[in-house]
Amino acid sequence: MADNESATASTTAQEPSKSTETKRWADVAEEEQDIAEASSNEPKLDSLAIDDSKLGHTTLTDPEDSSIEAAISLPMILTPPNKNLIAQAHNGSGKTTCFVLGMLSRVDPKLTAPQALCICPTRELAIQNMEVLLKMGKFTGITSELAIPADPANYIPIQKRPPITAQVIIGTPGTICKWMLAKKLGMSQMKILVFDEADHMLAESGFRDDSVKIMKAIAKAQFSCQVLLFSATFDDAVRAFVSKIVEEIFVRDYNQMFVKKEELSLESVKQYKVHCPDELSKIMVIKDRILELGEKVGQTIIFVRSRNSAAMLHKSLVSLGYEVTTIQGALKQEDRDKIIKEFKEGLTQVLISTDLLARGFDQKQVNLVVNFDLPVRYDRPTEPDYEVYLHRVGRAGRFGRKGAVFNLLCDDRDDLIMGKIEKYFNAQIAEVAPWNSEKEFEVALENAGLL
Repeated sequence: MADNESATASTTAQEPSKSTETKRWADVAEEEQDIAEASSNEPKLDSLAIDDSKLGHTTLTDPEDSSIEAAISLPMILTPPNKNLIAQAHNGSGKTTCFVLGMLSRVDPKLTAPQALCICPTRELAIQNMEVLLKMGKFTGITSELAIPADPANYIPIQKRPPITAQVIIGTPGTICKWMLAKKLGMSQMKILVFDEADHMLAESGFRDDSVKIMKAIAKAQFSCQVLLFSATFDDAVRAFVSKIVEEIFVRDYNQMFVKKEELSLESVKQYKVHCPDELSKIMVIKDRILELGEKVGQTIIFVRSRNSAAMLHKSLVSLGYEVTTIQGALKQEDRDKIIKEFKEGLTQVLISTDLLARGFDQKQVNLVVNFDLPVRYDRPTEPDYEVYLHRVGRAGRFGRKGAVFNLLCDDRDDLIMGKIEKYFNAQIAEVAPWNSEKEFEVALENAGLL
């Protein structure tokens, strides 16, 4: 694969860098692997194998503390000696604000060298975090740069680009590793390293190798660098691995804050299940009930399991006279950026998406989320992907606003998956029945505080 590096020069906190190539994690079957280079410094992951007997080990902080609001986590980040932090954050609880403030507070504006690094699983999340940084750091004079692959028109071979001098770098692991291996991204002045959606960054099915490589490089160059790992979800295996690797690489005390899984769901978002006779009925529910009523309450995101499902649903709704947009990993970068921009600006009201936007996508006007397909694990199709489900739910009711989620079910397999989700989160999800009752959907939205 061509070494498509970001061609953007470092910018001050007034203008975001532009860059456009896809590193998509949602479409696993067609996911690109950005790193082809072999390195003699490849991390030895065998030494980090998890002892299953330690999975139930208690954390440094009281596990009963289920809050990760800014008032709690921010002092942990900012107070000397700036301990490392592994934090599970409720969706919409302000984690981005916390780590952006943390990065800005540690940067010396007079030092023209990389001092803060934020790593994200998708380019969309990296761009979104950069937008937050630019707003919060507008008058600081701190420079920043996006580390995401560039489109062919802006491509500069990595050997020809100058060393990175921007003070804050936000990007995806593939490009960051390339810059690092090419000695274009120096780590000697790095003061703070942030992993956003750390569970995916350090999961075996995610970006574990690249993430470990980056951490080891920083620990070698600047051992005192503070490490912050944030996510809304941590399963037991990833949680244990994250704790172990932070201990072994940085070898110092750190703070941990985790949330009980039954306390993860957002209280401000009402969840419902709808039993539909068949797939056509699911489309009619969206058309006649959810979208008709949804026009009164805000924007809607409809999540599907695959690109094929996205294309099918888009075609069906358009043929029925609805204006909808669809985003998935196979689209060109400029098309994805345009679709997201129009949706964020309120120019479109209904967005169909694969799980590309399940993590970290912030849009305050989204009040309705529809799970056309329930999220399942790719290696075990009858096993729910609990983390993705929680992230999908978290797209509605951002920042404490009201929201509703409708799970559309149409066979025994869907019932089995929904039952496992309810059991896992210790939640009883109310049913809207019958599936074609306008009155029952109105009652559901009223109970959600949307009508």
